[in-house]
Amino acid sequence: MAYPPALPSELVEEFVSQAHSDLKRVKELLEQQPALLNAGWDWGAGDWETGLGAAAHMGRADIAQYLLERGARMDIFAAAMLGYLEVVKAILAADPAARIAPGPHGIPLIAHAQAGGEAAAAVLAFLQVEVLPG
Repeated sequence: MAYPPALPSELVEEFVSQAHSDLKRVKELLEQQPALLNAGWDWGAGDWETGLGAAAHMGRADIAQYLLERGARMDIFAAAMLGYLEVVKAILAADPAARIAPGPHGIPLIAHAQAGGEAAAAVLAFLQVEVLPG
């Protein structure tokens, strides 16, 4: 199977970096290169992050929704930030170890729900009961 050439690393790094905070630039970059949608950047030591992952831990629901509408792959961290309780429950039912799996930069699942604010309040409440020991 032949694969297309790799994306320029500088472009992937910029896309993921901008997905932390700049919807306008994310749109420009994605229009320029649609393959960035699910591209991941390695910050080092296996700390991989996609644009969706960046938006998720920053609480940027606008950026996350934009990427999802264009076909980004949903993950438990984005689901937690967006308040998608049933998605979080389904993933944890299928993969209980996801409770403790670190997200990008080692940020825990519950912090993603906290970043979601009021929209993620039900997810946060669920995780506080179901994930935290004690």
